[in-house]
Amino acid sequence: MNESQNSILTLSDKELIIKEAVALKSSGKYNCAQAVACAFAPIIGADKNHIYTISHAFGNGMGCLEATCGTLTGAGMIVGLASGDRVKAMRTMAGILKKFQDRNGATVCKMLKGISTNPETGEKVIGKPLRACNLCVADTSEFLAEALATEI
Repeated sequence: MNESQNSILTLSDKELIIKEAVALKSSGKYNCAQAVACAFAPIIGADKNHIYTISHAFGNGMGCLEATCGTLTGAGMIVGLASGDRVKAMRTMAGILKKFQDRNGATVCKMLKGISTNPETGEKVIGKPLRACNLCVADTSEFLAEALATEI
């Protein structure tokens, strides 16, 4: 779908949505998945409180296990709800993931945060992050806004 068709989001709305998502994450009341999903909930006609509750478990890399970045799981929820089509949702999400990976070098939370495990002690080692959480929120929101404006 191109912007001249009946898109649910225009590219001109992108900056406002990115700012909203980052503000939600910065508030300390939203995890990364919630920040992205809740910022986009009104755009797709979803209840923000419902989305907030659904996305509780997806912050900090899914259940605090530092797996897939929560911003991406939040985006996946919105893509699925907005598209209503499994194939279209998967194709759109794959594009968002690729853009995120290309920009940030990873899609895994602990890699983005610069966290590794010492193989001898099993303790976490904090290194240099690839990308700060708020910037991951902004990046995912940017890619999701573009996808909603052009693909869904």
